[in-house]
Amino acid sequence: MVIETSRGDLFRTGRILGVQNDWRGSNFSSVFLRFALGFSFLSAVGDRFGFWGSLGEHHVAWGTFARFVAYTGQLNWFLPKGTITTLAIVATCAETILGFLLLLGWQTRTAGLLSGVLLLLFAVTMAGALGIKAPLDFSVFSASGGAFLLASCTEFPFSIDRLRRDSSGQA
Repeated sequence: MVIETSRGDLFRTGRILGVQNDWRGSNFSSVFLRFALGFSFLSAVGDRFGFWGSLGEHHVAWGTFARFVAYTGQLNWFLPKGTITTLAIVATCAETILGFLLLLGWQTRTAGLLSGVLLLLFAVTMAGALGIKAPLDFSVFSASGGAFLLASCTEFPFSIDRLRRDSSGQA
C-alpha cells in the first residue's frame, strides 16, 4: 500500500512480523502502553513485599506490606479503619492481576478499562488526602489516561488477544 501525503511524500506500509505497520507507528503504541502499565503495577506490588529493598533505600516507597497498609489508610482516611487492610489486599490483588493481563495481552481492552478506573481512583484519593500535586507528580492521572486510551485500541500486536484472533481466523 502506498500513502501519499499533502507534500507528495510516499510512505510504504506493509506487514512486519504479522503486524500491519504504518508510518505513524500507531499499532505499536498499544504494546508500549501494555508494558508500561503492566510493569508499573508489578513494580509497585513488588515494593510492598520488599522486592526493591527496605524502606530508606533508594526508590523504595514502602518496603513492607504493613507500610503499604498504613499508606492505604492515609489515602482513605474517610473509610472505617476496619476496611483498610481489606482494601490494601484488594488493591494489591487487582494490580497483580491487571499487571499480568497487560503484559500477556489477554483481555486487553477490559484490563485497560479496569486499569484506568483503578488508577483514577488512586489519583482522586491521593489528591484528596495529599493534595493535587501528589498524583500530578507521580503521573497517576497520565497513567489513567493511558490505560483508558489502551482500552480504546483495536489492535494488540504481540499479545494473546492477537494470537487468539489469528487462530480463530478473524481478520
